[in-house]
Amino acid sequence: MIDPTPDAIAAAAPLIAPHIRVTPILSVEAEALALPCPVTFKLEHTQISGSFKLRGAFYNMLTRDVPASGVVAASGGNHGGAVAYAATKLGHPSRIYVPRLIAKDEKLRRMRGFGAEVVLTDGSVADCMDEYAAYAAKTGALSVHPYDTLPTLTGQGTVAREIEAQMAQSGHSGIDTILVSTGGGGLIGGVAAWFRDRVKVVSVETEGTNTLEKSLREGPDIDVPASGIAAGSLGGPRLGVDSFAVIRTYVDEAVIVPDSAVFDAATRLWDATRLIGEPGAAVALAALTSGAYVPTRDERVCVLLCGGNAEPDWFVQ
Repeated sequence: MIDPTPDAIAAAAPLIAPHIRVTPILSVEAEALALPCPVTFKLEHTQISGSFKLRGAFYNMLTRDVPASGVVAASGGNHGGAVAYAATKLGHPSRIYVPRLIAKDEKLRRMRGFGAEVVLTDGSVADCMDEYAAYAAKTGALSVHPYDTLPTLTGQGTVAREIEAQMAQSGHSGIDTILVSTGGGGLIGGVAAWFRDRVKVVSVETEGTNTLEKSLREGPDIDVPASGIAAGSLGGPRLGVDSFAVIRTYVDEAVIVPDSAVFDAATRLWDATRLIGEPGAAVALAALTSGAYVPTRDERVCVLLCGGNAEPDWFVQ
């Protein structure tokens, strides 16, 4: 199996460091969230582009040749925003294909604001992926896949390395479990590649975006139509080949939550911390608040808040 090694992730961290933000961690008391144990949040939604995707975007462009035609990607928003920001900062044009059925105004504004040409596509997420791949083949533009390349997985893995270092520096005794919202598998694949067997890695998806859970049951050759509140960020039709290879080896558990639990988790997060993430970020916390994942009283749990590109009042509408 080919996967990003911890050494590769460690080497990627200083390469992308000048271009990204070290996002903070925050420990929250158990009683504040009405949970059996305290939770440490990784506030990756405060990243420059509003999500973890910036790590993989920069690592792709810093380690691969970018032609004059620039870069191209397909995205519901977070990956597109990250690719647009990284490309503009590095002096490259960017073109982002977005499925019309899951496009959100806030994310479209972010992508365009970071300098991308945005192309809305009709049909399914899989159809959008086909259009973006065809454009890359036709023009020679560098294809920056949201989850199915080793550079993407390696870049995303740096967030896990950063979490572990921050926990050690702040006097925490370590992590037992990390909860990660899952779409195409790039984030959880990178996280799992770093932690391997040292930390329990739990995937969290909604009922309308259960790509990983279904892949583990039925195999990776599936096509999941995205639906529900988190479709814009977690709506990958299938896991990447490289992502799935890492996931089936190192991800310990896959849980599913309903959309109602995502709204509740976002409300609890706001009430306890005055933090707002996008629906995809609240999904990871929803595993705890809904009881889909039940930690022990002494379990050291980290929740990765992966993105913040949403209307700030989405969960109270």
